[in-house]
Formats: sequence, C-alpha cells, structure tokens
Amino acid sequence: MTGLEIWLLAIGLAMDCLAVSIASGIILKRIQWRPMLVMAFFFGLFQAIMPLLGWLGASTFSHLIESVDHWIAFAILAFLGGRMIKESFKEEDCCQRFNPASLKVVITMAIATSIDALAIGVSFAFLGIKSCSSILYPVGIIGFVSFLMSLIGLIFGIRFGCGIARKLRAELWGGIILILIGTKILIEHLFFNN
Repeated sequence: MTGLEIWLLAIGLAMDCLAVSIASGIILKRIQWRPMLVMAFFFGLFQAIMPLLGWLGASTFSHLIESVDHWIAFAILAFLGGRMIKESFKEEDCCQRFNPASLKVVITMAIATSIDALAIGVSFAFLGIKSCSSILYPVGIIGFVSFLMSLIGLIFGIRFGCGIARKLRAELWGGIILILIGTKILIEHLFFNN
C-alpha cells in the first residue's frame, strides 16, 4: 500500500469515530478537555491496536492462501464499506442518551468503533506486510487519524449539534473510501501484478 492509500484507509476507518464523537459532543454541550482527550485517546488507541491484532493473527497463516489473498482483502474492505454505507442511511436520533464522560462508556465505544480495524489488520497480512516494523507505520497513522477525527467530531458536536452530523454523512464517505481501496487492490493484483 502506498502512503496515500494508508492515509485514506485511516480516514475511512476513523469515520465511525467521527460519527460517535459528534453524538458525544452534542451530549457534552460544552468544551470539557479532560473527557474529550480521554475519548480521543482511547478511540485512537483501539483503532491502532485492532489492526495490529488482526495482522498478527492473519500473518501466521497468510502463506497458505496467497493465491486468493487479494480477493480476501477486497471482500473484507467491500463488506466493511458496504456496511458503513448501509448504516449511513439509517435514521437515528443523533442525541441518544449515554454518558460520554464515563470511562466505561468510552472504552465500550472505542471497542465497538474499532472492530472494523481488526478486519483491516487481517487484510494487511494478505497485502504482504510481513514484518513488525512494516505494520507500525500504518497502525500509527490509523491511531493518529482516529484520535484527530474524534477530537474534531467532539468539537463539531458541541458547536453545531445534530444538524451538522446529518449533513456530513461521515459513514457514507468512509464506506466509499474502503470500497475504492479494496477495488484498487483487486485490480492491481489481477491486471498489473507480474
């Protein structure tokens, strides 16, 4: 994967964090740096750890399915992207009641928003990332982007409320990005791989 693809993938994954952070910001109603930084930290941390865990698990058996690894990477990205697009069309009250300042709630939300990143880590193993040093750059970028997007989402939610959350369509754009990256991987492997 190129550097640009890694950044786009990170942005695509961070869209769940952005959407949840906007809802949390709406509930917080005012800037509260401590809970905001705690939430952004855990969102970034789990978004970075999950692909690492997925990569570690898949790396042990990726050599067994090398002939179809590009199809698996495509299927994972297309599935996750499709699910995000589908979720973006659900009508939900963006002002659901939960306590975004509670550490238990934050960790639960961080795990829930990072499950997709676990599957991305599996696709990293199929894309030929073989060494631990090679995986650190993409997971670092994913964690950083998720941290940043979470802070942005919290501030947007506090400042603009529900109206901006619906207009951004973050999950829709994140899903489109993931599907495009998966399609590019498949096309490159099928037509341009010697």
